[in-house]
Amino acid sequence: MKPLDIIKNGIITENPIFVLLLGMCPTLATTSSAENGLAMGLATTFVLICSNSVISLIKNLIPDMVRIPGYIVVIAGFVTVVQMLMQAYLPDLYKSLGLFIPLIVVNCIVLGRAEAVAAKNNLVHSALDGIGIGLGFTFSLTLLGMVRELLGTGKFFGISLFAEGYGALLFVLAPGAFIVLGYLIALVNTISGKKS
Repeated sequence: MKPLDIIKNGIITENPIFVLLLGMCPTLATTSSAENGLAMGLATTFVLICSNSVISLIKNLIPDMVRIPGYIVVIAGFVTVVQMLMQAYLPDLYKSLGLFIPLIVVNCIVLGRAEAVAAKNNLVHSALDGIGIGLGFTFSLTLLGMVRELLGTGKFFGISLFAEGYGALLFVLAPGAFIVLGYLIALVNTISGKKS
């Protein structure tokens, strides 16, 4: 598979949110704004690239019976780095995302890619897969956050486009996440010609 095809696969063909429907917890909980969606996506992308790369390098050193715990330790190390950097340099964003940063450790997207790709492929393929899946995840979260923020508050990345009184608070709350995600998945399915 060509390098660009590996990346394109994660963004389009195997988009973790719109196609595979994985990682719904951070998707629905952290996307009340475009900024939160972008930050969560980039944090997860960093963890995906780094953990996929390291796991592909040490896959032959990890005994089969502790394979999954071994992967989790690697992933947890990179999540800790992200958490500490965010806490030090972006404290407001860190407070906004809260508990969902440490939960990247058990995100099924990250662990699934470690098991399905990094454990079976070389460093370059694994890193490219992390980039592709990470960009697909970041795109999905950012798009969902943009739509919810625009409909709920009238803002786009925190910039007011219309008066807040015209927004529908529903879209910033949990039910709005489900509604917008449902419509975005339907839109992706329509564009790709996939039948539900």
